[in-house]
Amino acid sequence: MMHLDSIFYSLKANRMRSALTALGVIIGIAAILAMIAVAEGTNRRMEQEMASMGTNLLLILPGAQTSGGARMGSGGVTTLNYEDALAIERLESVRAAAPGVRKVVQAVYKNLNWATSATGTTPRYEAVREWPVESGRYFTDNEMENQAKVCVLGRTVVENLFPWEEPVGKIIRLNRLPFQVVGVLEGKGLSPSGQDQDDIILIPLKTAQRKLMGITHVTSIVVKAKSGMLSSAEEDIKGLLRARHRVPRLEENDFGILNLTEMLRTAQSTGKIMGYMLGAVASVSLIVGGIGIMNIMLVSVTERTREIGIRRAIGARRSEIKLQFLAEALVLCGAGGIAGVLLGFGVERLLAALTPLDTFIPLWAVVLSFVFSLAVGIIFGYYPAKKAASVEPIIALKYE
Repeated sequence: MMHLDSIFYSLKANRMRSALTALGVIIGIAAILAMIAVAEGTNRRMEQEMASMGTNLLLILPGAQTSGGARMGSGGVTTLNYEDALAIERLESVRAAAPGVRKVVQAVYKNLNWATSATGTTPRYEAVREWPVESGRYFTDNEMENQAKVCVLGRTVVENLFPWEEPVGKIIRLNRLPFQVVGVLEGKGLSPSGQDQDDIILIPLKTAQRKLMGITHVTSIVVKAKSGMLSSAEEDIKGLLRARHRVPRLEENDFGILNLTEMLRTAQSTGKIMGYMLGAVASVSLIVGGIGIMNIMLVSVTERTREIGIRRAIGARRSEIKLQFLAEALVLCGAGGIAGVLLGFGVERLLAALTPLDTFIPLWAVVLSFVFSLAVGIIFGYYPAKKAASVEPIIALKYE
């Protein structure tokens, strides 16, 4: 009958060889976990970015697009206006639409100042971007129509202009024009392109057009489609704008539509696929480690032929001999799996500390890695165990 102490005695008798044998499994498991950590970290970051941007979003920009997707025209292109946004919002497939203009401004409060971007938009911006206020309120439609000089601040602007005061109700200057702060936005964090979304000031669209920029057009329209109707909304908007702008049938659009949600989902899928492909490549080292274990176990069978003969002579069955060697392979791979998991966590922490990569090791990856290491022990330990069990007692006893 097999005893655990006999298994560990055999492995302890050749400690260095056992450690080196398990090294391949350790490195393989650590490499797999590191790759999964990068893939899962990227996936979680993309999910956070999708949540911060909002869902079911389309971005409409002025100017034609070439067949390769490059935009023609510059910031001076004036093919979109506020009335376009109102017409888009009336479409059955659209929940809300927020036109916008943008200008870099110098924001000043007392002796503090901050260079930021002022976005002129409508109260629909809150619903489109799913971006509520933390304190105060958004400006109203009436304030927008009357070109009121009111504003809503992002968290970064608040931190730089009001480090010790509550901003709501205070007066700040944007390019020397006084604006009353009526609200503060909740924090959003970084955008997918790495920009600080909280470094922003929202002001009424018509205030920005007439008093800050001297224009009548808009430079973008952000559209939130109804759930499950993103593609329909895109087609509906194309047809509507072509009709409103009287674009001839065979000519290309004088606007472009970017599906922001689809772009983020594509980037998320690509990141996951690349991460898991790297994990699959890393698993090759685990297979190499398994081959190393099989090789060492075969050597061990040869070295212990006489021991096998003695055990068979005193009554050990073939199944017990096979189980003995298979158990040794499993112990080696199991110990290697545990050490590999610990090393994997160490590598994950190192990547997080030394690189800009987002990393995260889910519980399922730890369990799967350990199970995989045991599977390697069974697969690559079976043949040496079978060979050990097939040794004839008489021949084994004569073996020197």
